Amino acid sequence: MRAELMSDSLALAFASALALGVVGCSGPTSGTAAATVEVPADLGARLYGQNCVPCHQEDGKGVPTVYPSLAGSPVVTGDPVELTQWVLAGKRPKSMPAGRYATQMLQFGWMKDQDAAALFTYIRSHFGNSAPPVDAATVAAARP
Repeated sequence: MRAELMSDSLALAFASALALGVVGCSGPTSGTAAATVEVPADLGARLYGQNCVPCHQEDGKGVPTVYPSLAGSPVVTGDPVELTQWVLAGKRPKSMPAGRYATQMLQFGWMKDQDAAALFTYIRSHFGNSAPPVDAATVAAARP
């Protein structure tokens, strides 16, 4: 049953991502390949758009009873170690109410520490949240 839920969740997330245009191939928009330096805030926003929007939506409010809202979430604004372990390894935080959603959080353990830190900083400072930033060292130390 769990595998079916995960499979359904993945299919829904991918279909949503395709519909929103956040999944796909894109190349340079001009004939020159200029190197750009990405500011961490921009990186967090980009990673959110590429990985989180299909479930948590552009406004971070999720889908009621399916995907949780990130706005005002104690998991998002609370202990960054718990947030890291939840997103990267699926370790359920103590601050999360049991059994509220039928879907499971996809695990993003493949993310580099600095990318995860940028993403967490972004969600902790958007959608009405005002939690402190997360750094790559915190993410590295929190990995299970």
